[in-house]
Amino acid sequence: MPQDIQILIGGEAGQGLVTIGQLLSRALVRSGREVFTSQSYHSRIRGGHNTFALRVGDSFAAARDSIDILVALNAETVELHRGQLTDRALLIADATLTPEMPGAIPVPFADLGPEKLWNTAALALLGRILGMPEGSLHQAVEALFGRKHPESLEENRAIMEKSREWAKAHLPEHDFTLADQPAANGNLLLTGNEAIALGALAGGLKFCAFYPMTPATSVVQELITHADTMGCVIEQAEDEIAAINMALGASFAGAPAMVATSGGGFALMVEGVSLAAMTETPVLIVVGQRPGPATGMPTRTEQADLELVLHAGHGEFSRAIFTPGSIEECFELTVRALDLAERSQSPVFLLTDQFLADCSRAVAPFDLSTITPVSPGADTNSVDTPYRRYRLTADGLSPRLLPGFSEHLVVADSDEHDEEGHLSEDYDLRRAMVEKRLGKLELLQQEATAPTLEGDKEAELLLVCWGSSLGPVQEAAASLRDQGRRVATLHFSQVWPLLPDQFMDILQAADETVCIEGNATGQFARLIRRETGFVADHRINRYDGLPFTANYILEQLKNQAVA
Repeated sequence: MPQDIQILIGGEAGQGLVTIGQLLSRALVRSGREVFTSQSYHSRIRGGHNTFALRVGDSFAAARDSIDILVALNAETVELHRGQLTDRALLIADATLTPEMPGAIPVPFADLGPEKLWNTAALALLGRILGMPEGSLHQAVEALFGRKHPESLEENRAIMEKSREWAKAHLPEHDFTLADQPAANGNLLLTGNEAIALGALAGGLKFCAFYPMTPATSVVQELITHADTMGCVIEQAEDEIAAINMALGASFAGAPAMVATSGGGFALMVEGVSLAAMTETPVLIVVGQRPGPATGMPTRTEQADLELVLHAGHGEFSRAIFTPGSIEECFELTVRALDLAERSQSPVFLLTDQFLADCSRAVAPFDLSTITPVSPGADTNSVDTPYRRYRLTADGLSPRLLPGFSEHLVVADSDEHDEEGHLSEDYDLRRAMVEKRLGKLELLQQEATAPTLEGDKEAELLLVCWGSSLGPVQEAAASLRDQGRRVATLHFSQVWPLLPDQFMDILQAADETVCIEGNATGQFARLIRRETGFVADHRINRYDGLPFTANYILEQLKNQAVA
């Protein structure tokens, strides 16, 4: 039988629960295991109830609601998650916190070492339960502490050894020992935001401006890690308005540029989006969604900014919106988006969310051989003279020379302008320029990524989704197939522009369609209806701040008498 073990580590911020989860995840991946992790945390430095969930076994792209091993670093974790424990579950907690129940393991942490190292002791216990080689966890700990805190390395090793010795004598019988130690495969453990950063660098990014805002900040933190090696400049601006204008200035000068923000920060960038459109300056805008309005729930997840991003900016102009559904797509679509922004000379969006930003999974190393980094600007020798930056063309694309790289004068203006770039209020010219900018939509349509169809042919039930809901939807569909249902999934990793020819026959062929998205109003379902007239039979919406799980989807289908 395939193994599927869900581990949840819970406690307050500052207790080191993320350290346990990350070290265990890295050790498992380095040994060739498949893992999926996700985090839930309060918007505070210390306190609150935080969790780190780790699923190990087969390849997963979603967390589970039920828990097989619960590591409780405080009493609140026991009370909040006790009801999620499976019949075979183990509960690891300090002896002073552990309730009387099957599978409870009261650990005398105080006898093992100082409180600041209890998280490392719990890590060693988990390694023992899973049957991991001692060396794998030691290597993970050494990689974390060896360089920055060598003085802590021996302390951590000592408490890990005490913990494993205690475990030999006190662990109850269980069936969580991982079978068949696989060979190391070189896979990478990446979060969605890390993959976005690496995709941007692989695609040729040279400048990123930002103002810190959860959940987008870790994109920039990863960029900073590699900035010197890759020759990329990172600038923390005084606010989001400055950030996007800095990015536009860098792009105008020839540096492929991006900004990373969340909904509230993006609201301040909107005028800059219109500036990018008017000056026809490429820029990649990463928007990590979280619940609103206003500050909302800063550390939770939602898919409620689709309509904001789709319509942001005054006036009419073309744009593209990518919505990755996996770690791999975070990398691949960022490369694609950066290139498309340059070729279309337009703002291009990558729309993600807190769940995908913070979850991590083992992925195979990316193939860089097929990637050609962005090369800004046109060949100086290929342009017509006299040079006209905004020359009217059939496809809306004008030759973009970089200022200072040739004898040609490059003029830009945020007002309406003539072909050379000088301000103009000629009405006929205005009409021609609007049509020119809108003409870029043809390129964006030609390059549009088609939605991905998976599952049974002639499906009686079609689950439609976009962005980060992909993994839970796929798992729910697999569960329904096990029950004998003919089920397919249709996932949109690009939600604009929409090309009905790519998906309408699929929607119409299904007996029943269900649109699944993380917002209250069904924004994507409404967009499909607006563009095609098609109305989904059912909708499943989640807007409590938590990510979708397969179980949540299945329960909602039952409630709507669909499954």
